[in-house]
Amino acid sequence: MFKKNIVLILLFTFAISVISCKNETIPKPASYLRLDYPIAEYKNYENDCHYTFDINSNAIITEKGDCNFEITYPKMKATIYLSYKPVNNNIKLLLQDAQKLTYEHVIKADDILEQPYINIEKRVFGMFYQVNGNAATNTQFYVTDSTKNFVTGSVYFYAKPNFDSIMPAASYIKNDVQNLMESLKWKK
Repeated sequence: MFKKNIVLILLFTFAISVISCKNETIPKPASYLRLDYPIAEYKNYENDCHYTFDINSNAIITEKGDCNFEITYPKMKATIYLSYKPVNNNIKLLLQDAQKLTYEHVIKADDILEQPYINIEKRVFGMFYQVNGNAATNTQFYVTDSTKNFVTGSVYFYAKPNFDSIMPAASYIKNDVQNLMESLKWKK
C-alpha cells in the first residue's frame, strides 16, 4: 500500500508538472517603426550653370552635364533628378511636358496635390506636385523664370513603390525639395 501511494504521488507530481509547464503566449505591446533622420542642414550649391540652390548637407550631388544633377540620399535609397532646359519661345511646351510627366502617374496614384510656387522678387515661378499612393515617384516639381530657364525635378526611391513604407523618407526629402525650390536663384 505504501508503494501504491508513492506511485500515485509521483504520477500526480508528474501530471501537475506537465500541465503547469505550458508556454503561454503573451501579446507584445503595439509598437511602430522608428526612423531617425538627421536634422537637415542646408548649404548653397554653386556651379557653372544658370542657377544655384541649397541642398541638404547629408545628400550627395553629382553633375550629369548640361546643368543636370542627381542629388542622392544613400541611406534612404532615394535620388532627386534635376533637369535643366533653356527657354527658347517654348515655355508652353516645357510646361506641358512637365505636367504630362506628373500626370502619367495617375494610374497608380491615389491623388495628386498641386502647390503653386511664386517668388516675384527672385523671378522663380513653379509648381510642386505631391503624388500620393504607390506611384514610382511621389514628389515632382518645376521652376522657371518664364523667359530663359526651366528646371524640372523628380524624386525616385530604389524600392518597390509602397507609399506606407517610404512615407517617412518621402516626407524628409519633400522638405528638401521645397527648400531647393525656395532657395533657387537664377544667375544673371
